Amino acid sequence: MKIASPRRSLSAHAFTLLEMMIVLLIIAMILGVVAAGVSGFQRNAEIVTTEGRITALSSALTSYKTVGGMYPTQGQGLMALYNKPGDPAPKRWSRLVKSEAELNDAWGRKIEYRFPGTRNPTGYDIWSLGPDGQPDTDDDIGNW
Repeated sequence: MKIASPRRSLSAHAFTLLEMMIVLLIIAMILGVVAAGVSGFQRNAEIVTTEGRITALSSALTSYKTVGGMYPTQGQGLMALYNKPGDPAPKRWSRLVKSEAELNDAWGRKIEYRFPGTRNPTGYDIWSLGPDGQPDTDDDIGNW
């Protein structure tokens, strides 16, 4: 009669180093997929935020012209919506944005302004350099 040993081999109850490495690799892959998905949402949110700011600034520029009789000059730029500009001064002026931060895109860069516009020759161009921060690339966001 054979008596069973109360002691079983360690390999029957323990994970091997290889098994632990495989589990860690699977967890890392899952985290990578989740992180990629979240960064995609973040980028889309930044683009939508910037589009909203450009729309709001376009409305502010329309109000500026309606009240003041003209758009800000190229030299005055979008700051004319926040600080009262010098000459040529509009007929009447009122602050149309609450803070200078509203003049920035979602990446913290100044939103660009050109008057008269090259894409909108009868009006103005207003745009962000987009996520890459480079001028004249496909990811620029503007009022055209």
